[in-house]
Amino acid sequence: MPDLPIDAWYCWVGLAAASLAVAGVAVELPTRPAPDAAAAADTVDAVAAASYPTTAEHPIDASAVRLDTHRLSLRNAGGAAHASFAFGPVVPVTTGTRLHRVATGTPPESVFDSPAAFAEAVAEARAHASAGEPRWRPAGSRLLITRVHWEGTNVTLVHA
Repeated sequence: MPDLPIDAWYCWVGLAAASLAVAGVAVELPTRPAPDAAAAADTVDAVAAASYPTTAEHPIDASAVRLDTHRLSLRNAGGAAHASFAFGPVVPVTTGTRLHRVATGTPPESVFDSPAAFAEAVAEARAHASAGEPRWRPAGSRLLITRVHWEGTNVTLVHA
């Protein structure tokens, strides 16, 4: 059986090419797993299914979040993960709004003049979240979910 001489130049070139290919694959492997969007959606569903006002937090390991009334997407260096809500629709809340103040614990009657104004703000937030494809935005370290009941308006507020 013929053997290749170890000093042949084409052996060394082939070995170098194989080493570069293996190194390239190793460098491209993700360093961590994609975020767990299903667990976050389960927390949202647990709050949304409650028959009483409640609040929950869910830690998230994501650099970006995309949230609409029926879905949640999380993204980090390991990839993106998506999950749908079983109980919805929810209301995505933006930082700095009156609904954000309610989501962070302020009673709605302290923020809104009337239950009708609260219901209108909820309807506007849902319409805004449902209009078009939601955008990726920077994620915080947690997902805050609040179930609010006030004078006939029962809503689940979600802030990421």
